[in-house]
Amino acid sequence: MGRKKEELKRIEKKICRQITFSKRRKEVIEKARDLSVLCDVQVALLVFSSSGKLYEFSSAGSLAKILKRHRSYFEEKTALSDGANDAELYHGKYEKKIKSFAELLRTVQSIHRQVGNSNSEELTLSDLEQTEMQLDAALRRTRARKTQLMLETINALHDKEKTLREENQRLKTQLLSSRQC
Repeated sequence: MGRKKEELKRIEKKICRQITFSKRRKEVIEKARDLSVLCDVQVALLVFSSSGKLYEFSSAGSLAKILKRHRSYFEEKTALSDGANDAELYHGKYEKKIKSFAELLRTVQSIHRQVGNSNSEELTLSDLEQTEMQLDAALRRTRARKTQLMLETINALHDKEKTLREENQRLKTQLLSSRQC
């Protein structure tokens, strides 16, 4: 007899949630590794736990290599495609997100090194407050950047809508003039 598909929902018990996270994190990293080896592809995986700890996997040796390859892929696609506007919009949108993500990642890694290099018993209240302030500042910058990108996307869509309306009106005029002839 087959298993019933369970509805996915948040695990309420914190301990059970952490155990499930640990097991599934290991499984997903193993799946990424398997995919990389079996299919000879480059895979990058980033996981942030609820406590903010970073787990990463990269089949290419470093995450930076894969992000660089991602960036160059869209640059080539933009250069080769006739519909360069869409590719440029897509690339620009995600390049900005990758840059802000990379900044946040560097901040988190820096803080992780600070906390990791010292014993938790040796950390003073001021050290922890400073770390918290750094994380808050990084989150504020990331949220501000995200808001800015969303506004830019909305403005670009409004411009595209205006252009399409004008094109539609022009085509209607052409259609009417061709029917009169």
